[in-house]
Amino acid sequence: MRAATICMVLLATASVAHGAECVDAKAAKAGFVLEKPGIRSEFRPVAGGMVSVANIYESGPPQTQFLFAGLIEVFRDSDTGHLAMIPLGDLKKLFPLKSGVKSTTQFVELSPRKQPKGTKTLDLAVKGKEIFSLGGCKYNVLAVKETIRNQAGETLDTFTALYAPDLRAALARRYDEGTKSESVIGYETIKPLAQ
Repeated sequence: MRAATICMVLLATASVAHGAECVDAKAAKAGFVLEKPGIRSEFRPVAGGMVSVANIYESGPPQTQFLFAGLIEVFRDSDTGHLAMIPLGDLKKLFPLKSGVKSTTQFVELSPRKQPKGTKTLDLAVKGKEIFSLGGCKYNVLAVKETIRNQAGETLDTFTALYAPDLRAALARRYDEGTKSESVIGYETIKPLAQ
């Protein structure tokens, strides 16, 4: 009986240790999973500096994204449609990101359902370094303010991505930064991708 109890304690301890396994830069090259309630995102590095992200939603169709360096979306595909964001500049020149760096890149959005009516602009401003906790893991992240504008210069979206360069993934987004409405929406757990 005592041997069975010891065995159960050892199994429980091994299970907790395995559940807290943190993904580092080396392990990220084999892929990893980020999760939060309602979504599971599987990250896989692919050719050309891209990261393929398979998003599986609890209440919607799956979606595939391709993100340059795991940060800048260049393609999205799902049952609801396809969208390509074609940069009119060399994204490779933006990386590696460093604190204080600002950049502007123009894009053309292409969709089979409508013709492009102009370009869009993505402004990136690397505001600094932070530590972000993901489950029992801590990651060094860069706070990257992203602002998307239409051709007329009107802001379409703005947020701060908490980007982990070692993982090549944005772990969270901060909205309404510096106001009473500030909120952080991010993943809650990370684990290696099952092979």
